[in-house]
This record gives sequence, structure tokens and C-alpha cells, in this order.
Amino acid sequence: MKPLPANKSIPISVVDTAPAAPLLVGEKQLARDKIARNPVTFDASRPLLRKPDWIRVRIPSSNAVGLLKARLRQSALVTVCEEASCPNIHECFSKGTATFMILGEVCTRRCSFCDVAHGRPQPPDAAEPANLAQTIHEMQLKYVVITSVDRDDLADGGAGHFADCIRQTRALSPTIQIEILTPDFRGRGRAERALAALAAAPPDVFNHNLETVREIYREVRPGADYDWSLSLLKQFKAAHPKLPTKSGIMLGL
Repeated sequence: MKPLPANKSIPISVVDTAPAAPLLVGEKQLARDKIARNPVTFDASRPLLRKPDWIRVRIPSSNAVGLLKARLRQSALVTVCEEASCPNIHECFSKGTATFMILGEVCTRRCSFCDVAHGRPQPPDAAEPANLAQTIHEMQLKYVVITSVDRDDLADGGAGHFADCIRQTRALSPTIQIEILTPDFRGRGRAERALAALAAAPPDVFNHNLETVREIYREVRPGADYDWSLSLLKQFKAAHPKLPTKSGIMLGL
């Protein structure tokens, strides 16, 4: 297998899978280490195309980004903006907006298109719902998006933790609108337990991304299933017909 380039461009090619040593709790894998066993990996021989002008962003001169990062670290909180290496982080952070990522920064999945670390995560932080609620209250947010890593190690996939975050956030910010962007809760009995947990504290908007088309799921989303994700959206909508249910899909993979 050819070595990865220093940057993180996404051209991919099919490769052979190989066994890997078990990870220790809290151990992370990124980039080449993360996707080494995936059916696809980066193709260093592909030419990198010039980025269009509209995708280039200016780094703000103010200290708003640093201040928000300091607040998040003080509250022991994580954002998907940072963990997924989002190129728009400076634009959003400078405006005081962020998508909070709960249940840690280590994901049990290893999707080829995602820059979040893969590994064996630590147990959920019991103080996280209260810390999240307090930070959201201090930021005086009117709308918040809460997402998470996949937690295949938990019986409910982390849905109970989502519900705790929703309850405690609403306790401090009663008028806030809460959108959750969830993993697929895939596994025997996991979706049922997850939906039951969310029924006790439903969000204002339920979001679960399909990410890509069925034909390339195995290549870029190991451990996920297109029809399972579609079914999760259908099940939540059936249980909460008045709540907006949404999804997202990427083009260009």
C-alpha cells in the first residue's frame, strides 16, 4: 500500500483488508492507521485538483476562536468542528456557533470520509450533560445541534446520554430549539432501546445522515447499513409524526 500524503485529501482506491491488533481503551487511530482495514484508502497517485475560490476562507483576526475553544476546554466539551477537522471552523467559531459532540472524541466506526478518531472510547462522562447545558445557557443559544460519535460499545448506542443532555439543556434554557444528529444505533435491540430513550426526552429536530448511496456503503462506511439507517429515520418519524426528521447525503464520493 502506498503511503498517504501529508494532507488529508480524499481520492480513494480499493485495497485488501488486513487484521489489526486490538486497541486499548482510549487509544485512537487517525488517517492511514484508521482506514488501513477499510476496503478503500487514499490514492496518492491521483492528482489533487485546485480548490475553487469560494471554498477558501479567511482566518478571522479576532480572538473569538481562541476564547470559544478555551470555554469548551474549561467545560470538558468536544465539538465535531474540531474533531472532524472542519475547514469552516474559524468562520463558525468567530460567530460563537458550534456543533457539540457528546460521548467523547473516539468513534467505534472507521468511515473513510470522516476525520474523527477511531478506537475504543472511554465510558461516557456523567458530568457531560450538565456541563453542556451550562455552556449552552451561558452562550445564550436559541438553537443548538448536538451530535455524537458512534458508540457500538453501549447497549443503547448512547441514546440515553442524548436524552440526559436534552433534559438538562431544556432545564436551563426552556425556549431553546434542540436538534440531535445521531449515529445509526445499529445492533441487536440497540435501535429499540435508543428510540425508547429518546421518546422520554425527544428533540425538536431529529437528524440522522445517510451520508452516501447504498452502492458504496460497504466501501466507505464499514459497520453501517443503508437500509438500517433509512429504517431508523422511518421508525422515529412514525413515533413522532409532528417532529421534523431530516437526513444528509454527500456528493462526490
